[in-house]
Amino acid sequence: MNAGWEVAVAEPAWLGEGPTWDARAGRLIWVDILSARVHTFTPATGRRTVMATEQHVGAAKPRAGGGMVVNLRDGVGCYDASGAFSWLCREPVPGRRGNDAAVAPDGSLWAGTMRYDESAGGGTLSRVAPGGTVTRILPDVTVSNGIGWSPDGRLMYYIDSPTRRVDVFDVDDQGAVRGRRPFVRITESESSASTAGFPDGLTVDADGGVWVALWDGAQVRRYAPDGSLDQVLRLPVGRPTACAFGGAALADLYVTTARGGPGGSPLGGSLLVVPGVGRGLTQPEFAG
Repeated sequence: MNAGWEVAVAEPAWLGEGPTWDARAGRLIWVDILSARVHTFTPATGRRTVMATEQHVGAAKPRAGGGMVVNLRDGVGCYDASGAFSWLCREPVPGRRGNDAAVAPDGSLWAGTMRYDESAGGGTLSRVAPGGTVTRILPDVTVSNGIGWSPDGRLMYYIDSPTRRVDVFDVDDQGAVRGRRPFVRITESESSASTAGFPDGLTVDADGGVWVALWDGAQVRRYAPDGSLDQVLRLPVGRPTACAFGGAALADLYVTTARGGPGGSPLGGSLLVVPGVGRGLTQPEFAG
């Protein structure tokens, strides 16, 4: 279907990413990775803020105690409610940066990394506990991207973009994952090779549907809990990067985008919204 999209924020972001609805503040948080900026937008008032970070920032998520946790080039850090910064865990690796991240139901941050040159196996996926303890989950990732949990917390979805798959794990009572297997393959049978694109960010709705933004695919797709393709939202930009439900009723799908890609749309980089398209889940805050 042609999505009833609107431009929420016109912004020429180089690499808009990681939208997250901050329910307590009633605002959307997202980042422009390569411009080292964290953006917020409050739909009820139209208020916007932009905060510069000292390093490229792959993701920013709200903290339970106020402020944000950020996935930076050299590790994971926190801004407190006053804006003061401190490192939570620091692991600088030349040529590598933080990418997408998500907060698990237990309040931990699952943070991905990737090489700037996207070399195979150069990235990781790690769990960062509220106290800063790091547990490596996946050591050989290429472009660590979308992460999300099913409504009951028993499944975790994950994307390493060049695989052109969305994978799913089982989650045990301690929050650990096992049994990785393909959930969805982005194949030519669904679309022509030139427009299928690569899976990037994802979000899970209240009914267990998985919404996936397709880089170079100009669309967001919803997959039912059984993995069947359920809905396609066609967008006016070649490079949608990630999506998240927001708004007072969590019914509006916000989509971050990047410049460039197929079609060269002047809207590339803007924050889009598709009103009333689904029913999202309240996202947990980082407990650290």
